[in-house]
Amino acid sequence: MPGSAARLADIAPFHVVKLLTRARQLEAEGRDIIHMEIGEPDFPTPAPIVAAAIDALKTGKTLYTQSLGLPELRQAISDFYRQRYGVAVPAARIAVTNGASGALNLAFACLTDPGREWLLADPGYPCNRHILRTYEGRPVALAVGPQSNFQPTPAQVAAAWTERTAGLLVASPANPTGTLLSLPEITALADTCRARNGHFLVDEIYHGLTYDCDAPTACAAGDDLWVINSFSKYFQMTGWRLGWMVIPELFVRDVEKLAQNLVLCPSTPAQYAALAAFTPETIRILEERRAEFRRRRDFLAPALETLGLRVTARPEGAFYLYCDSSALAPDSFTLARDLLEQAGVACTPGLDFGQHTPEKHLRFAYTTDITRLGEAVERLATYFNR
Repeated sequence: MPGSAARLADIAPFHVVKLLTRARQLEAEGRDIIHMEIGEPDFPTPAPIVAAAIDALKTGKTLYTQSLGLPELRQAISDFYRQRYGVAVPAARIAVTNGASGALNLAFACLTDPGREWLLADPGYPCNRHILRTYEGRPVALAVGPQSNFQPTPAQVAAAWTERTAGLLVASPANPTGTLLSLPEITALADTCRARNGHFLVDEIYHGLTYDCDAPTACAAGDDLWVINSFSKYFQMTGWRLGWMVIPELFVRDVEKLAQNLVLCPSTPAQYAALAAFTPETIRILEERRAEFRRRRDFLAPALETLGLRVTARPEGAFYLYCDSSALAPDSFTLARDLLEQAGVACTPGLDFGQHTPEKHLRFAYTTDITRLGEAVERLATYFNR
């Protein structure tokens, strides 16, 4: 039979899946595994959102919606920008999508000709480069580290930009590091792209999950930026597969055409459920959970440091700690495997996030309760002090 398309050779699986599969095997054998590799909140979807979904199902709200989403949900997102950030984002520029991944698919499909390059931070979320490759684009890695808080700088972007570059994608807060870009930093990066007639796409899916300040939205830096967000993380709707994208006005019709052909529309019950995400009752629940995530971060970061796992990125958002493990082991993938087998602690090796010193890093997610985090620290201490 003919083989798969050539692009598949450049699209890697998640390496952590091997560890997760092994973790499930160990659990089936009776081992207790503490999961710190999972990139999703451990809290259930807030009850008001669930109730809204049930009501939608009971009242027959299950037909197709407009391709860019329910008008009332697009307006609710617009209102959210005004209330939370003090920024005016017209509902007409907002597309509701099949998760943030669906938004990224639409953006790259709209903006990327075959062979055009996008600049991406390394380390960074691996699906970004793989989605880009699916649309025949070429990812160009920008090696980032502690000196720039694991975020690209305008000088670095300018140096990497060529006639083949289509644009820059950044994330704030970032995965795997949890680092933030300030509004002046976002504006400087936007200006760098504008000066080269390029696109600037900002991933804000961890907005709301910041702990020392509220993250500024890139929507405040101009109406020519592409901004992606999601109901998955802060709103704790991971499996509902719903997100949104703020689109420069010039491209709204193009994105709509793509959405009509690629996905028809987002899930209708999920959209009606999301209308309840912005109510005061739901926000109160989410803010209580944000405080709990902060409590976990403030416990876990110094605890890992005492074990020799250096937290070299400032974990200002998301729910990850990106640790330099090189003082303890030469290869983080082998270390992650040994921690699972011998300590019963599952974490993610740096190899999943790029090629810039991945062997030196592990990512720990604090998406489990603080008691279990304490048990994990004890197990790690026993392993490293054996």
